Amino acid sequence: MANKTSSGTLYLLPVTLGDDNIAALLPTSLPPDVIKTVQALEHFVVESEKSARQFLSAIKTAKPVRELTLNLLNEHTQDKDITALLTPLLKGQDVGLMSDAGCPGVADPGAKLVALAHQKNIKVVPFVGPSSILLSLMASGLNGQQFAFLGYLPVDKQARNAKLKEIEKRSQTHNETQVFIETPYRNQHMLEAILTTCNANTRLSIASQISLPDEMIVTKRISEWKQSTLPDLHKKPTVFLLLA
Repeated sequence: MANKTSSGTLYLLPVTLGDDNIAALLPTSLPPDVIKTVQALEHFVVESEKSARQFLSAIKTAKPVRELTLNLLNEHTQDKDITALLTPLLKGQDVGLMSDAGCPGVADPGAKLVALAHQKNIKVVPFVGPSSILLSLMASGLNGQQFAFLGYLPVDKQARNAKLKEIEKRSQTHNETQVFIETPYRNQHMLEAILTTCNANTRLSIASQISLPDEMIVTKRISEWKQSTLPDLHKKPTVFLLLA
């Protein structure tokens, strides 16, 4: 897929949302053109080498995975080191950018590489694939016309509760769905904080393990959640959505 006369193309490659049985998830999670493109590429920028190798092995790349070039771009990568990741592209080689899960560039450090690619007039091609953020919004029944993705809320308890109050007020004022995530091992604490901080009539959607066999997407008002048996979200990738 190399382009000998100009820069290569940066392909934004979605991956499956779970890594337990990637091969089984591929037919339902990724379009054939994504799989075909991944199979032909030799250069990748990835969030973690272990996850990338698992995914590429399941895809069955044309070259053995051990012969592929995998360069890391994650939260620990310094800005000054990102430019070097463009080297294959500037030499006419195509490169695939992958996140650990879902779509690269969305809640993902890969956005910095994409921004640099645009500065260098490198062609950027995004592919369709699973995004936990969009899938949870689609299935929530909350306002999909106006929404905000907030990433992670503060870890400190007081700061987190204050932020929850702030976004609940914004949601009510603007009729705007507030979408956020938490580190999986802190999900239960986040759920408890939402239930104790937010108003009874506010709607909360919990989308957990999206696209996996134990997927759960449920929307209820806070008062209804308090009367329900709460789901076990510990160590399960989860998206939270609020609409006041």
